[in-house]
Amino acid sequence: YFQEVQKHSVHTLVFRSLKRTHDMFVADNAKPVPLDEESHKVKMSVKLRTEYGSVLHMPTLKENLREKGGANTGDPYGHKQYSGNEGPELDYMITGTHPYPPGPGVALTADTKIQRMPSESAAQALAVALPPSQSRLDANRTAAGVGEIYRHAGMAERSQPPGVTMAVMEAGGNKNSALMAKKAPTMPKPQWHPPWKLYRVISGHLGWVRCIAVEPGNQWFVTGSADRTIKIWDLASGKLKLSLTGHISTVRGVIVSARSPYLFSCGEDKQVKCWDLEYNKVIRHYHGHLSAVYGLDLHPTIDVLVTCSRDSTARIWDVRTKASVHTLSGHTNAVATVKCQAAEPQVITGSSHDTTIRLWDLVAGKTRVTLTNHKKSVRAVILHPRHYTFASGSPDNIKQWKFPDGNFIQNLSGHNAIINTLAVNSDGVLVSGADNGTMHLWDWRTGYNFQRVHAAVQPGSLDSESGIFACIFDQSESRLLTAEADKTIKVYREDETATEETHPISWKPEIIKRKRF
Repeated sequence: YFQEVQKHSVHTLVFRSLKRTHDMFVADNAKPVPLDEESHKVKMSVKLRTEYGSVLHMPTLKENLREKGGANTGDPYGHKQYSGNEGPELDYMITGTHPYPPGPGVALTADTKIQRMPSESAAQALAVALPPSQSRLDANRTAAGVGEIYRHAGMAERSQPPGVTMAVMEAGGNKNSALMAKKAPTMPKPQWHPPWKLYRVISGHLGWVRCIAVEPGNQWFVTGSADRTIKIWDLASGKLKLSLTGHISTVRGVIVSARSPYLFSCGEDKQVKCWDLEYNKVIRHYHGHLSAVYGLDLHPTIDVLVTCSRDSTARIWDVRTKASVHTLSGHTNAVATVKCQAAEPQVITGSSHDTTIRLWDLVAGKTRVTLTNHKKSVRAVILHPRHYTFASGSPDNIKQWKFPDGNFIQNLSGHNAIINTLAVNSDGVLVSGADNGTMHLWDWRTGYNFQRVHAAVQPGSLDSESGIFACIFDQSESRLLTAEADKTIKVYREDETATEETHPISWKPEIIKRKRF
């Protein structure tokens, strides 16, 4: 037996529901509690002291006081406000600038002198930014601690995060410093460097000159070329001393050992050779690379040779035993450049196609850090001779990095070409040489480009044969040698007649935009 459900009209059901709802919420609990003036005052006072305590003593501009209704020096929360022209904190009188003449070379007389008076708002701003008065400095100097300084400044002592305390109390207790707008960092003025000028062109190779090295004694230098020869030249006169043949393809790298009378070379024939310069003969071959060898470097303190190749690897060789100690694998394309140093990381490689730079652990034979910031091929890496930093060259930017972790320092922008080579001297002159024959000279510290050079090609060469494949400073760092596509070696030196007056720095303190990419 089912009891029949009583049927109601929709109208009845809706109104019954409304009544139920009304009964349920008749107390109206959602309404806020009426504001208690005393509690609100305490709450706001605590908030003011916590968040704005360090600036509550600051003077209030007259304009603000007028807007708030006259010179009311108090606020509802019990904190005294000082007007712009009163109060113990400001004991300065701002009268304007010193008299000055209207232009350079004009004598300062009663008729010519100019003196500007500051506007009221400017005077107020200046007063706020002025250093603390002597009495405040003396009191702060003898204060027992931060708490004492706070009490002297008219603020209750309280615990604060150390950062807040230091920000307020920096500059000898000058609380105004916390409010001063921080200026955007600007590029410091670059060091002046004399311009470099071409003074000798050496010819003798029959192909592109691909690599260059200066021997430690600074008597001669060596070049490797696409004509498959290695030539040794007298540095002082530029005369050819010796030609070495043995490679069967382009010679891509040469270096002279400072520890032994050996010259090392590598080339596109996959060969790495060690030449004994007492007999001018090859005494060792280092076999292992599967493709063209693009670069090599010697470790400065141990008998280790490092080579890099188109087979995507770099290899560590024991100079004496010819053994391959490590094969540094990790790059995904040709490795264009390699550098060694005594400090960690001891090996740095740059890949021309996978656009990365790797810093290697020499002992373990593994990558320490991979830098992926470059967006285009990295063909050149150079280590600064004095600083623990290095630079890498790519068509997108020249980037500077800090060892040991490869922290980014800054971009050197403006050399919009394929950068084949970089060189730097102890003076902080960085040179970048490009595929289109242009050479830019930079101030290492600031990244300021102080000179651009585009030397004419050798007579009889095409303009398209203007290209710089390698550059290096000699041991005295007074000469710069470049290996070029017009089959010549060009030698530059500093212009001794130049001064800072004849060649001023056209520099503006622009805001630094140090982007990571």
